[in-house]
Amino acid sequence: MVSRHIYWQLIFRILLISAAAMGAGFFFFDGQYVLSVLLFGFLALQTVFLIRYVNQTNRKIAYFFDAIKNEDFTLRFPEKLSVKSLEELNHSLNMLNAMIQDIHLKKQAQEQYYQEILKQADIGILTINPKGHILYANPTVEKLLNYRPLNHIKQLNQVDEKLYGLFENLQPFESKTFQLTNEREKIQLALKSTTIHLEKQSLLLVVVQDIRRELDEKETDSYVKLIRVLTHEIMNTITPITSISESVLKYFKKEGQLLTTEEFAEHHMKSTVKGLEIIKEQGKDLMGFVQSYRTFLSVPEPDKTLIPAQNLLEKIKLLIGGDSGQEQIDIEVIVDPKDLELFIDEKQITQVLFNLGKNAQQSLRIQESSASTDKTSLDRSDKKEQIKFLAGIDDKGKKIVKVWDNGPGIPQEHLDEIFVPFFTTKNTGTGIGLSLSKQIMRLHGGSIQAASKENTVFTLTFD
Repeated sequence: MVSRHIYWQLIFRILLISAAAMGAGFFFFDGQYVLSVLLFGFLALQTVFLIRYVNQTNRKIAYFFDAIKNEDFTLRFPEKLSVKSLEELNHSLNMLNAMIQDIHLKKQAQEQYYQEILKQADIGILTINPKGHILYANPTVEKLLNYRPLNHIKQLNQVDEKLYGLFENLQPFESKTFQLTNEREKIQLALKSTTIHLEKQSLLLVVVQDIRRELDEKETDSYVKLIRVLTHEIMNTITPITSISESVLKYFKKEGQLLTTEEFAEHHMKSTVKGLEIIKEQGKDLMGFVQSYRTFLSVPEPDKTLIPAQNLLEKIKLLIGGDSGQEQIDIEVIVDPKDLELFIDEKQITQVLFNLGKNAQQSLRIQESSASTDKTSLDRSDKKEQIKFLAGIDDKGKKIVKVWDNGPGIPQEHLDEIFVPFFTTKNTGTGIGLSLSKQIMRLHGGSIQAASKENTVFTLTFD
C-alpha cells in the first residue's frame, strides 16, 4: 500500500513537471512569453517539490536503518500528516521498527538464557581465536584453571608453563589430560577441542572438565575387580590345601590323641603321601600366581627406537604362523603407508602383539573344535579362519596397530573385565597377558582397546 501511494505521488508530480515543461515550450514559441515564464516558474517549483519529497522519503529510510544498525529502537515517525503516502510510510516504518525490536529483545533474552546455562554448567567452556585471545570463558573454567578474568592464553603461563604450552599447541579435535597442581589440591583435567565458525572467523572451542571423581570411581572399581579376582584365585588354591590338611591330620589323631606307629595304617600312609603331593602342587601354583603378580608390577620403562611397522608385523606373523601347525589359519599383514615407523620398545610391543595373536589363534581353535562337534555349526566351519595385523594412521593422525580375527569373539559382558589382572575365561593361563599388554601400552604413552561383535579387533594407539 505504501509503495503504491508513493508510486502514484511520483507519477503525478512527474506528469505535472512534464505538462509544465510542454506548456512553457509551447507558449514560448507561440510568443506568449508571460505565460511561458509563469509555466517555467511552476516547472521549477514542482521540480523542487519532487526533490524534497524524494529526499524526505530517503532521509527517513536512512534514519531508520541507521537506528537499526545502532540498535536504537526509540526512533518514531509521525503518523498524522497531510500527505497520505508519507503517513502510511511512517506507519509501516514504525511497525517494522517494533517487530525488529521485539526480535532483538527475544534474541537478547535467549542469549542471556544460554549464557546463564553456560555459567551454571559443571564443565568449563572457552573459545579462543587464532591469535590466542579468549573471547568467552565461563566461571567454571576460570575456577578450574585458577585464574580470572581470562582474556588470553598467555595468562595461563602464570598458572603453569606446561598448561600454557598445552593450550598453545592444542589442535582441533584433540583430547588431552593434564594434572594441575595449585596451593590447595591436585586437579586432573580433561580437555577436548573442536572448531566453530562465527562471523567468518574460525574459533577453537575448548571444553575443560575435572575428571577426578570419574578417575576415583574407575580406580575403586578396578581395585574391587582386582581383589575379587585375587580372592577367587587364592581361595581356589588354599581351599584344597585346607581340606587335604584336615584329612591328613585325622589319620594321625584319634579322639584327640596322637596315634602310635603300630596304630597307623599303611593305607593312611599312602593317602598322606598323595595329600602332601597335592599340597605341594597347590603351593607351586600359588607361588606361580604370586610371581605373575610381581611380573605385572615390575614392567621396565620402554627403551624406544624407530622400528619399521612392516618388519615388526612380519616378525609376529612368523612367530604366530610357526605355531599354527596344520590348522590352515590365514595370517595377513597390511601396512599403510608402507614406510610407517613406530617409536617403540621392540621387545615389549612384540610381546604385546604376540600375546594378542596367540589369543586370536586360540579363539579360532575353539571355533574349529565347536564346529567339528556340532552339526549345526557346519556353515561356520566352512568360513576361512583369518588373523590380520594392520598398521596405519587413524583420522586423528595417530599411529595404530590392529589385531583382527574372525573367531567367535569375546562375550559382551566380559569386554570390561578382560584387562583386569588375572581375569581369564580359559582353563589354562594366568589371566595376566592382556593386563600386562595394557601396562606396556600405558608406559608407551598409548592405549589398547577391544571391540568384539561379528569379529574381534584389538587396537593399539601410539601417541
